Amino acid sequence: MTRLLTLSLSLVAAVILIALLARMLPATAATILLDVNRSTWPFTVQNVLWLAFFAGLGELAIRWRSGRLEEQQLDRGYLPLDETTVLRPGDDMTPIFQKVRNSKHRNVCFLPRLIERCVLNFNLSQSVDQANALLNSSLELFLHELDLRYNIIRYITWLIPSLGFIGTVVGIMLALNYAGDRANVESPEMLYEVTQRLGVAFSTTLLALIMAAILVFLQNLIQGREENTLNRAGQYCLDNLINRLYSR
Repeated sequence: MTRLLTLSLSLVAAVILIALLARMLPATAATILLDVNRSTWPFTVQNVLWLAFFAGLGELAIRWRSGRLEEQQLDRGYLPLDETTVLRPGDDMTPIFQKVRNSKHRNVCFLPRLIERCVLNFNLSQSVDQANALLNSSLELFLHELDLRYNIIRYITWLIPSLGFIGTVVGIMLALNYAGDRANVESPEMLYEVTQRLGVAFSTTLLALIMAAILVFLQNLIQGREENTLNRAGQYCLDNLINRLYSR
């Protein structure tokens, strides 16, 4: 529901922005960014690009919120931070396990899941080595899971330039068809119309490349933040859980 709501709000924001740009921009800028002179307006490639761009921004907003939630888990105090606590199987692990189980984010965030797995494994096996191995394998799985969460945004960043190239090809085709329908191909007026149409066609690719560059930049920032948070969660578990485990 959160993803659907975010996507819906993103598309609504895109429609509002398109309407504002069409009303407020000069004619030349509106033609380049929105292709307002197209007979099919408002169904133009540029408008589809804006919708896809805002859908990508909405997806990145979801990932940013998820990364912020992951960071907040590090301050929940799941594990002891003092230098003297030693954790043994059984009663020592019970408060930690209960705190994690009572967290409303334990099925969503990485850190509660890491702690719960390691605690359960240590209580059953009473082996520090097995708990440490489980931590390492879980981190690898979570890193892969994190990468899969960016599949949609990666598709959008591929789709936008593709739409831009399609718009350029269609624009060139229509411009050439327009020139072919005119008897006097050397007319200055005809030459002006053809070059203007070609300019709009090439601006579609330029707009698409700029949008894709912005999305890729934001994706790298947000994904790097999430990966760094996962790394910190692994270090947190290693320092405050694995290194405190003791079995006779």
